[in-house]
This record gives sequence, C-alpha cells and structure tokens, in this order.
Amino acid sequence: MHGLLALFVLIVLALIPVCSRALPVFARQTGQNCVACHAGGQFPELTPYGRLFKLTGYTIGQRTIPAAVMGTLTASDVRNTSHRDDPSADFQKNSSPIFASASVFLAGKVTDNVGAFVQVTYDNYAKQGSDGSWRGHTSADNMDIRYADRFIGPDRDIIFGATANNNPSVTDPWNSAPAWMQYVPVPSPTSSAFIDGAAPYTGFAAGGNIAGVTAYAFWNQTLYVEAGGYGSARGVASFMSAGVADAEKTRLQGTNPYWRIALSRELGAHNVMVGLSGMNADVYDDPLDTSDPASIHHFHDIGADAQYQYLLDPNAVTLQLAYMRDTHHVPALLANQPVFDVDGKPLANTNSTDRANVLRAKASYIYRAKYGTSLSFFNQTGTTDSALYDPTPVFGNVSGNPGIRGWTAEAFVTPVQYLRIGLQYTMYDRYNGASHNYDGAGRNASDNDSLFLYFWGAY
Repeated sequence: MHGLLALFVLIVLALIPVCSRALPVFARQTGQNCVACHAGGQFPELTPYGRLFKLTGYTIGQRTIPAAVMGTLTASDVRNTSHRDDPSADFQKNSSPIFASASVFLAGKVTDNVGAFVQVTYDNYAKQGSDGSWRGHTSADNMDIRYADRFIGPDRDIIFGATANNNPSVTDPWNSAPAWMQYVPVPSPTSSAFIDGAAPYTGFAAGGNIAGVTAYAFWNQTLYVEAGGYGSARGVASFMSAGVADAEKTRLQGTNPYWRIALSRELGAHNVMVGLSGMNADVYDDPLDTSDPASIHHFHDIGADAQYQYLLDPNAVTLQLAYMRDTHHVPALLANQPVFDVDGKPLANTNSTDRANVLRAKASYIYRAKYGTSLSFFNQTGTTDSALYDPTPVFGNVSGNPGIRGWTAEAFVTPVQYLRIGLQYTMYDRYNGASHNYDGAGRNASDNDSLFLYFWGAY
C-alpha cells in the first residue's frame, strides 16, 4: 500500500503544472468548461446546468464531432490475502497496475430535439481462461437516446421528452440514482472486488443489457416525473445488449414498469432534491430458456433518495443519501427446495422470498475544480438464507446473511481538465453477515479493506 501511495503522490506532483484546453465531447458542443455541467468538474455529478443539458436531450450548443474516448489505469491492494494456500488464485493482479478498461462515446446533438449518450466499453479483464490468462471483451455499456422539447411562458417552464435506454435510472439527472451514485471505474480482477464501486447497491434487477422506453417531464424546474417500461434487448433494440453473450443476458418477461418522481428547489448557490423511484421486474432464471413461467424471478424495488449541492466558486459541496429496498420472490421451481452438502446431508431449504435493504450516503468537497475529497458509507441488510450461499474461502458466506457495512474515504485531483487521479480506501466492519470468520476459513471483514488507485482520462 505504501508503494501505491508513493506512486500517487509522485504522479500528482508531476502533472499539476500541466495545462490543457482539451475538452470532452459535451464541453466542445456547448463551449463550456466541464465545471459548468459537473459539480467541481467531478464526473458524473451534475450541476443544475448539467441536469438541464441532459433533460433537453443533450442538444444545447452546436453540433460537433460526436465522439469521445475514455480510459482507466488502476491498481488495488487488499489488506490481507492470507487464509489461502494460493492467494494469487483469489486475488488476481493484487497490487499490480493494470489497464482496466476503455470506452468510446457517440454523444451529443443530432437535431434540435434529438440527442444521445451512447457508451461502448472494452473490458481488458472480462474473462479468465483455465490457464489463468485474461481476455478482453467489448460490449454495450450505458445508452440513452432522447427526444426532448421545452415550453417557456410567463408562468411556466416545462421540459418534456422520451428516451430509449438500456439501464433503468441511467436517465436520471441526479447523482443519487443507482446508475450514478459513487460512480468510479471498477476493474474486473478479484483484487478489486472490495472497492467502493463494487460495494452493494441493489435495485432495478439488471442494467446495461436490457432495453426500455421512458417518458419524462420537468415542470418549473421543481417537479420531475418519469415512467416507462423495460424488456429484453432483442429485435430492433438488440444493439443495446451488443457484445453480451446470450447466456449472460437478462431475459425479462413482458414489459416491466419503472417510475421516478422528484422535487427540486434551487436557491442561489444551493440546490436540494428529494425523490422516490421503483421498478418491478420479472426475470427468467435461465436466459437461454424462457419457456417455463415457473422459472421467473419476481423483483420489486422501491427507493428513496435526496441530494444537496452548494456550488459557488471556488467551492463545490455535494451531499447524497439513498435507500433501496428489494423484494425478491424466488421462482416456484426453486423455492422451498432442500440443499445438500457434498456428502448428501440436507442443509436447509431455500427461501420463497428474500429481501435486501441498502443505505448509501456520500459527502464530497471540491476546491477550485481541482482538488477533491469524499467520504461514503454503505450498509446492506437482508433476509438470512442459508441455502443461498456457499461457505467457501474469501467470498463465501457461513451465516447465510447478506449483511455488508463499511466506509470509503477518497482524495482526488484533476491536474488537467481531461484527467482525474483518485485514491480510495474502503474499510469493512461487516462482510457477508459477520465481522469475524464470515467465510468459515478464518477471514474477517477487515481483511477486505482495500486501497484503490485510479487514473481516469477522457478526451
């Protein structure tokens, strides 16, 4: 960990004097600095202007080259890799710098009323072969294609539109939505399984490989309402799950409703929002076999969230709070079924219903759109289901309880407009239902404390 910290400091010192006028695609289109749309320049946290830009369909400004690229270099270090004969098997690439991922964006204004945010991502560590080698893979990521219009009168300001997208809540203009809260680059190797970006956030069944259409309206910059439905990404919408293997796709039965309502108020440099959201999803157990209705998982998600921002140069403060409750009705074919150990001894019966509750909170401060810090808290509780988990080393669960609780502290710097360098430390006091020996192999929750360094660039 000391080596990662030293590397972080040296690189920051080397880059601070650098200056650049390079802008991402939306900044080029609007002619605005990134700080206009993002709180303190911190992607993806939107300012009121950034929310306006998104809600009006990414159409403000002049059409320009609609392409941008993003890449991440990362390194992570798990506090304790012991309790295993071969730690390298469970903590691949631990403490090793890696090129984690790269994305290509097609985004921006198409017409005066149509715009898009389309992201395709290459994961350099998508698959691991039997020989231990890794293979990269490209697939669809976040997609949001919009039609929007705006009516302004003496006593009304109504923004309305519709969006075709592949991830429930990716359309949301606030940073406390599941798709955006504590958004950090998350690499695939298991050494990074314990960073904050991988910490629990239940909700909305699946994202990134389904397809939906929602309509929305924003009245007098106060009341926001969005509603629509999602289904499997197939037919004309198959591009929204491009690159995802059929066996890994989320197959939904019929149309699955999603809704969002929020109240927002802006007072000078202050902005506050409170909101509710929810989704029902019917998901086939086997994406390759959708013939049996008795194999469908029924998910009911409902969440409450709030956000406060103070934006006045040189300071940017953002406070976020989100709570999500997920109720999972297990398919009839799988509910109340006995589970046996390797010797054929019955262990327990599966539950017919499982529930998970996730609370997340985050406070961040950015100075002069360059230096930032944040502190996050996450807490997951839920139904004990002894038949749902295996008591395997590192990632196993002896208690059958999904409880996870911890904190993440972060410091970051943006030495030039297109580069963010961050250092995170995530601390756990509960993991897989226990503080001590949660996996049955002697591993404690604090053993998963992780240091995470990332270099996140976009142009």
